[in-house]
Amino acid sequence: MFITRAAIVLLSMGAAAAAAPSQAETIQVSIDRLVYLPAEIEAKVGDEVEWINRDALVHTATVEGGADVLLPANKTGRLVLQEAGSFDYICRYHPNMKGRITVRP
Repeated sequence: MFITRAAIVLLSMGAAAAAAPSQAETIQVSIDRLVYLPAEIEAKVGDEVEWINRDALVHTATVEGGADVLLPANKTGRLVLQEAGSFDYICRYHPNMKGRITVRP
């Protein structure tokens, strides 16, 4: 069997790409007129959620008994996702604002 040097290099590169861990992503959620957009997102452990508050009001992204991200008016807030699961969150100041994050391992 004859394998060229180029074929060996290509096979090596493919194996390295398959073995490389996936990189964490930043998922953006806008807040506009008292609504999280999108209201439901999916992510992986290690990903980061960035909330962009476009309202003139202070908001939060609060998981009951868990994370609490303060989102001043026209500012952003971030959270790195540490564990898998489904998490419903609300704004403490405007409890009708609701969102959900599903985090895969």
